[in-house]
Amino acid sequence: MSNYLELVAEKATGRVTPRIAREIGELVGEGGLISEPAQLRTYECDGLTGFRMVPALVVLPASTEEVAAVVRVCAREGIPFVARGAGTGLSGGALPVADGIVIGLARMRRILSVDVDNQRAVVQPGVTNSGISAAVAEHDLYFAPDPSSQVVCTIGGNVAENSGGAHCLKYGFTTNHVLRLTFVCADGEVVTLGGDSLDVVGPDLRAVVLGSEGTLGIVTEITVRLLRRPEAVRTLVADFPDAERAGNAVSDIIAAGIVPAAVEMLDSLAIEACERAVQAGYSTDTPAALIVELDGVAVEVDDEFERVQRICRDNASTGIRIASDPAERALVWKGRKAAFAAMGRISPDYFVQDGVIPRTKLGATLTRISEMSRDAGLRVANVFHAGDGNLHPLVLYDSAVPGQAEQAEHLATAIVELCVEQGGSITGEHGVGSDKACSMLKMFTEPDLTVMALVRSAFDPGGVCNPGKVLPTPRLCGERPGPWRPHPLEAAGVIERF
Repeated sequence: MSNYLELVAEKATGRVTPRIAREIGELVGEGGLISEPAQLRTYECDGLTGFRMVPALVVLPASTEEVAAVVRVCAREGIPFVARGAGTGLSGGALPVADGIVIGLARMRRILSVDVDNQRAVVQPGVTNSGISAAVAEHDLYFAPDPSSQVVCTIGGNVAENSGGAHCLKYGFTTNHVLRLTFVCADGEVVTLGGDSLDVVGPDLRAVVLGSEGTLGIVTEITVRLLRRPEAVRTLVADFPDAERAGNAVSDIIAAGIVPAAVEMLDSLAIEACERAVQAGYSTDTPAALIVELDGVAVEVDDEFERVQRICRDNASTGIRIASDPAERALVWKGRKAAFAAMGRISPDYFVQDGVIPRTKLGATLTRISEMSRDAGLRVANVFHAGDGNLHPLVLYDSAVPGQAEQAEHLATAIVELCVEQGGSITGEHGVGSDKACSMLKMFTEPDLTVMALVRSAFDPGGVCNPGKVLPTPRLCGERPGPWRPHPLEAAGVIERF
């Protein structure tokens, strides 16, 4: 066994006994413990429903102190735990561990303070992404990162995955907007990481924890940066005869020195699904469309907006729709942000993937994905952050057709590994989790993985924090469980899964 596999071999061996369950129940009080089998099923997966595991116990602490107390019990007993926010993750990062505990942070949803003068707020991890902006809107401030699920996803999950969203091209990811973290270590110690600015003295442990997917400990308070609302915002939707020319337009916009707040691309399948669900006014007969949004000082925005339209026309745009007011702009974005959920309108099942490629390779990569889709006999819808090359291909399938789920999973993995071949990454913002751990071998060498495992072991020597995620192990890559399937007797109602 290679060094890094030895380092990440699962060490946690404890089990949740009735005595331990009672002890934890006393720590979190009434309403803070879930142990009934039917209720535990609610926590068996996150947004990646193909992998499922029922936890032994779910704990719902209401404070940093309660989180730390529960973690100390887990460390003492060698019980693995998984931190969970809203459960909207798409990589199986919040998949429970067999005989382990889920520490749910949904009750920790208070905004603790708002500092208008210094443009920051301190929030608990259960606050929704859009909830931060809503709480400071009266001060003409907002929180810039905006994942598509922002009305339900929580800031704790954003920190775990280093989420971005449509406007990350100009404003960056979660790491660019988080100043300080209150962090519960794997042994239950509570520490503060970061400071009053992004530039801290010494090692930036805040940045190490951001995007670590819950494998190093649990974040219980977050100090976020707030931005002033821009003076002007302009949005357009441009149709193109194919994805390659839409991709060329994106490259030309950036090459012209224009940095849009957002550039999103949708193909015909994604447009069809969004229109069925939202009626956002997209052209249903176009092979590809770009959503381009500019914001900033009004004079500069007006000039650049004209230049963007000209670049789109130079790349054979077949039509340009300009949002005439905030209501129309909101409708355009409602359609885009509904894309993942809207896939249910055109397919009974789908896999969502997340990979990154260089912007200049958008056209070639999309062509190759189309070929892979045709060879596999499965449809692939594309909707993604074109500005930074963050692809979100959706592989459509029908789980009622024998073998099709396995085909879809294989195609989804092949697409994300294609991103690496193109000089990109296996993930941009959804994380590695359980879904893409084996693909880490396509992107990193054994020495790379050894260093990652050493860092992880330094934070969590007992191996209790979200084990089996991110780094490949023999259990994951040699004995992958595949998409979840109910046992025939379970489907018939003869037996029940616990």
